[in-house]
Amino acid sequence: MVVEQSRPFFQLDSSTQHQMVQSTNRIILNKGDMIDNDELMRYFYVVVSGKVRNYQLNLNNAKEQTISILRNGDMFDIMIVLDNKEHNVMYEALEKSELMKFAIDDIRRLLSSNESFRSVFFSYVAQYMRSLEELATDMSLYSTSQRLIKLLLQNSDPTNRTKYNILQGLSNTQIANLIGTVRHVVERHLKALKADGAIESKNKNLQIKDTQKLLDKIDLL
Repeated sequence: MVVEQSRPFFQLDSSTQHQMVQSTNRIILNKGDMIDNDELMRYFYVVVSGKVRNYQLNLNNAKEQTISILRNGDMFDIMIVLDNKEHNVMYEALEKSELMKFAIDDIRRLLSSNESFRSVFFSYVAQYMRSLEELATDMSLYSTSQRLIKLLLQNSDPTNRTKYNILQGLSNTQIANLIGTVRHVVERHLKALKADGAIESKNKNLQIKDTQKLLDKIDLL
């Protein structure tokens, strides 16, 4: 495992990359594995491969809201690094995933002393804040059908860093958790989109057949 293989660390200078290699451990999470809050207070993680879901759970009704699905180059938990307070979220591997694991104090030292790392870290923080802003506004301003269509379009857009191919291998329940609804609602909307010829399913993955139809439906809703 090489640090520079993990986006966005390829932007770091060679000295910083070497420094990070010396302080990291490689860990493997199998599907369904979790990282508990005690670990999050002590360690910082960077995803090398696979998918890790970041989500909130309502213990009273078991409803879940996925905040983000983390992939190569994504880091967590950035909030704990910055404020040293517990963060009431959960992290679960959606598939076999490889992570880099750093002592969180080492990351804080890099932030305070290394300009190259600081630039990469805060660029990522800004990207993450934008994704949270998008999630909040989508939930408030758009219908479930609009949110699903938007996600399908983003999933097929190679220029979208956070959403491209995000739906690959996800169940309808997991898709529902991304857009704040339940499985049967997603299934109903997907069935309608397939019947209209806008999308199709191949090898359990959703693919767009007619982009314009999806765009027209967002305008009409």
